[in-house]
Amino acid sequence: MTTLALIGFGEVGRTFAKALLARGDVSVAAYDILFDQPHGSLRDTAATTGVRVSRTAAEASAEARVVVSAVTASAALAVAEQAAVYLRPGQLYLDVNSASPETKRKAATFVQSTGADYVEGAVMAAVGGPGLKVPILAGGPRAEAAAALLNGLGMNLTPYATEHGLASATKLSRSIVMKGLEAILLECSAAARHWGVEKEVIASLQATYPGMDWAKLVAHCGERVATHGVRRSQEMGEAADMLEEMGQDPALCRAISKFQARNAKR
Repeated sequence: MTTLALIGFGEVGRTFAKALLARGDVSVAAYDILFDQPHGSLRDTAATTGVRVSRTAAEASAEARVVVSAVTASAALAVAEQAAVYLRPGQLYLDVNSASPETKRKAATFVQSTGADYVEGAVMAAVGGPGLKVPILAGGPRAEAAAALLNGLGMNLTPYATEHGLASATKLSRSIVMKGLEAILLECSAAARHWGVEKEVIASLQATYPGMDWAKLVAHCGERVATHGVRRSQEMGEAADMLEEMGQDPALCRAISKFQARNAKR
């Protein structure tokens, strides 16, 4: 029986917990700050799933072989810093938050000071479809060992780099295009619709780039932003931080971040 702790019980945590518990050879404990609410529906959801609901991250991690940090990008570093108080040698800390490369490197310093292994995980697709099999780029000196262990539990980690930060840099660089394309297309569509020329604009795009179904892409982007815009906005904020750390102007990424947040259904 492998014991796993989830710090954060959002979409990623819930998806992973359900699939891992279905195996029968994994026990899962979890902690989320929303568990602390007096009438916490998330806490009830976790208990119903079969997860051992914990009062603190330290309690959830006490017996865990693997600790998965699946919070928000803005909380990733603070959670790693807090983990430095309770982690112990031999534990594996997998950070799957969409944070900047520099944030991941700082988080690694906190975790590794305990003797635990820090592996950054860059989740390369939405978990809604593939679930536990979502592709994850694993970075750090222990990336191969983490992949061997977690892929044996049904996950899909690819050892990507022995240096922390490169997996996240790959993900966030790609995200500039993916989230930026969504923003550009929806802005274009809104302007064209206002003037009653959306059909003509889509036809023009189709003629210029016939390999893409532009009408379908616009609809798909609208659904993605509405459903996941808050999380995608945070991810683009991290991409902006990455550019700023490089000495580049982050204005474009900041604008994309604001667009995603503004058009998300709360």
